[in-house]
Amino acid sequence: MTRTGKTSIRNTRADIGSLAPTLGAVRTNCHISDAQFAADYTLCIYLLKMREYFRWEHELPFDAALPHDELTDWLTQREAHWEQLEQQDFSVIPVGSEHYDPFDAAAINAALNPLGYVYSSGYGRGMKPVFFMGALEQRDDCEGYSLLVSGRELARDLSAPPAMSRDGTIFIRRESLRRMLWERLEEWRWNRPDNALKCAIEYYDFDNAPDAALEAMTDNELRTVALHEIGEVQAGRILGPQWEELLASLGHSKAEIMLRAVRDHLADTLSTLPGLLADDNPAALHFYFGSLSNMRKELFPRLLYAYEIWKISANKHELMQLADTSATHWQMLAERLLELFRTEGPDCAPQLVAMIETHTL
Repeated sequence: MTRTGKTSIRNTRADIGSLAPTLGAVRTNCHISDAQFAADYTLCIYLLKMREYFRWEHELPFDAALPHDELTDWLTQREAHWEQLEQQDFSVIPVGSEHYDPFDAAAINAALNPLGYVYSSGYGRGMKPVFFMGALEQRDDCEGYSLLVSGRELARDLSAPPAMSRDGTIFIRRESLRRMLWERLEEWRWNRPDNALKCAIEYYDFDNAPDAALEAMTDNELRTVALHEIGEVQAGRILGPQWEELLASLGHSKAEIMLRAVRDHLADTLSTLPGLLADDNPAALHFYFGSLSNMRKELFPRLLYAYEIWKISANKHELMQLADTSATHWQMLAERLLELFRTEGPDCAPQLVAMIETHTL
């Protein structure tokens, strides 16, 4: 896709104080979403997310020990606040004299981007509403999509995806990406397994210069998440809006997780893998494989086999061939899943699961 314009925003940002009503409304919607969906997490995941949410809200360094008593009091107060909001509707978003539907991200960004800020809204895993507002660092308008990169985050909820795409616009959240990378590093350090993540981490000097290493890794992985979201835009054009209707009908279920994995594989074989292989960026390629979910591995074992060949021999032939040919498989499977939904209706989850399980690659 052809780049048509790139804009740096940092020197044109308005004072955030002038947008206090906007920021307040976005933060309220973040709290409402969390109030309605926090119970969907297991207790362990919930507590981990709340600890990191506390760290973000209080601007604490990643390696800082969290104050136990203060954290406990904050958790109690936050849950009490959520109880008051759980039944509320999402607030409209005021920008200047105008008021916008909170899911009309295009209109809100048309008002906010010239002021140096970015907003996104949409639905994450389990169809949880996700809201975000941050400082806009860069806008890149290309033929077929727009890429918006944010820096400091001003409003977020428990779910803070590093990137998402919607209606041809790609949002990359640098601060969330940086936080996610640190969490992956810390998770790996618990047992230090000899895996793909270890191979990626070894390209950076985390032992002697952790801050510089994290920045370098973040810079490197920005490319990967952008490639994936470009693939999501391409997959969206292929599959159409009914795919989102299908996901919405499944709720938080095994079928939803499997369908998301199918679409992720389609996006990655359309864009991410070809891009990473063309870049000849081994650190990013190792991290890509170190980040694959168990479901994605289960559905695409040939991809792991091709990775092992490259890891041992540095020969990319198997990976390149697989990236070149497997997009057709995932597209045909996704289209068959949509056709099943059209003919059988919203109660077709068992059939969807069975179809995916018999079409692994």
